[in-house]
Amino acid sequence: MLAMKTYTNLVSMNRGTCAEVGPRTALRYKRFGRYTDLTWNDLRAQADKCAAGLIQLGVQPGDRVAIFAENRYEWIITDLAILSTGAADVALHAPLAPEQAAYQLENSGSRGVFVSNQKQADKVFAVIDELPQLEFLISFEPIISPVPESRLKVLSWEGLKQRGWSQWVELRPEIERREQAITGDDLATLIYTSGTTGHPKGVMLSHGNLVTNAAAVLSISAIYPQYVILSWLPYSHIYARTVDLYVTQMIQGVIALADSVETLIPNLREIQPHWMTSVPRFYEKVWGNIERLPEEKRGPALKGIFGRRLHHLASGGAPLPKHICEAFNGLGVPLLEGYGLTETSPVIAFNRFGKVRPGTVGQAIPGVDIRIAEDGEILSRGPHIMQGYWQNPEATAEVIVDGWFHTGDVGEIDDDGFLSITDRKKDIIVTSSGKNVAPTEIERLLTKHPLIDQAVVYGDNRNFITAILVPTFDLLESKLKEQGVALKTDDEFIDQPEVMEFFTKIVEEQMQHVSNPERVRRFLVLSRPFSLADDELTATQKVRRRHIIAKYEQELEALYSGGATYANGD
Repeated sequence: MLAMKTYTNLVSMNRGTCAEVGPRTALRYKRFGRYTDLTWNDLRAQADKCAAGLIQLGVQPGDRVAIFAENRYEWIITDLAILSTGAADVALHAPLAPEQAAYQLENSGSRGVFVSNQKQADKVFAVIDELPQLEFLISFEPIISPVPESRLKVLSWEGLKQRGWSQWVELRPEIERREQAITGDDLATLIYTSGTTGHPKGVMLSHGNLVTNAAAVLSISAIYPQYVILSWLPYSHIYARTVDLYVTQMIQGVIALADSVETLIPNLREIQPHWMTSVPRFYEKVWGNIERLPEEKRGPALKGIFGRRLHHLASGGAPLPKHICEAFNGLGVPLLEGYGLTETSPVIAFNRFGKVRPGTVGQAIPGVDIRIAEDGEILSRGPHIMQGYWQNPEATAEVIVDGWFHTGDVGEIDDDGFLSITDRKKDIIVTSSGKNVAPTEIERLLTKHPLIDQAVVYGDNRNFITAILVPTFDLLESKLKEQGVALKTDDEFIDQPEVMEFFTKIVEEQMQHVSNPERVRRFLVLSRPFSLADDELTATQKVRRRHIIAKYEQELEALYSGGATYANGD
């Protein structure tokens, strides 16, 4: 591994890498259906042109400029360009609806926004009257604007770079001056958390937050120069930004962009990465297919998916089921789980390579303190803690007390310092009899069965626990076919007696080792999976429990007065 260097900001980190290994490959991305490479020198040159173009548009240090796009190589370059001007970027999740985007653009005071294509541009155009401070829009792809030029300056990505290049000689000293003035305390990015009630909060992360977190992760990771990472998690989420982008830049590795989550498996075959970060949802789906194979074929099949060069996989963003971690590691595919939040840049703890303890999220990374409060809440302190919530000192004061950030998660630390997450503090169910039930553990037990793909548990202030279940549809269909039963289409299948018999037996089986108050007694079976488009999942595929419960509250309440969809827990 390279000797660790100390950087004061993300721009100096990037320039350091470019100066040392400029001709080497930095990015690998699809162009006309084939992967093409971009060197560190090329990446930096494009970022410089873009930065110069932004300065021509009037962007000043301390300003905010938004990025509203899916993952693509231009996203990475734009991030660097905005930072080089001394401004901060506002990372908007690509699936946001127009009104959601409008709130974040207006609240952040973004002077401009980069969009990927016509679809994203149209979202901005639809709410332009709500954004008096927005001065310019830049699109990576050609678009048509219905907004008068006098109201909003619209430029193409190539046009912006051409403007910057035309005055590069004059503006280069200004860019150098701005970069040298950036300190660790300067704001680097605003990321809005997924709010379940009210508006989301803008998390303020500084250059120092992100540089120190990336360096701490790298110091305990078995990652080496020129290692290739296959990157697919959204860069609008800090997990992918810190680990995929900044850790890789710091170690002088190669960032290979997946086409999409749908093409992840074929992209793995094409790229043959050394490592990859993902969320539990992906690993669960992979294991769901591997588990159906005869035991002797599972290891070769699992290794075949990730390729011969794979060194390890990382998991974060949501709890990783213990049996998934054990299965991967047991078959020779190292899977390391970590833990953190947007407010912590994000990594707090991580399992070290060769020292994995399944069922835990590892030990605190260097420079990070963790302790457990009297009520079981996980608290953390260190250089990774956010500067606060944007223009919301009251909310900041609620979560940062005497330097300790209150995560809202409940957990335990064992004698060796390994942290286990029990549940979200706010998600703990208290039944009408006063029994505390951790829904995450019950959901893990339910989804451990291959026929249950997703689950959400309900029962606060109720006399028993209920659940919403999403089947593994292809496996359910094959099981029914084995019994000579045809699965009906659309929503009709949930009324089939055979389906309910299946799930009644499954729930009874999965609940046999929990206490009576924790047992799921009745349940709903949905005819479609939870989705990001319906706001039921976060950007990292984490189930938005409270949103889903609110959506199906009427059906859940009916379970307490009726007797259909019933699992006998007695």
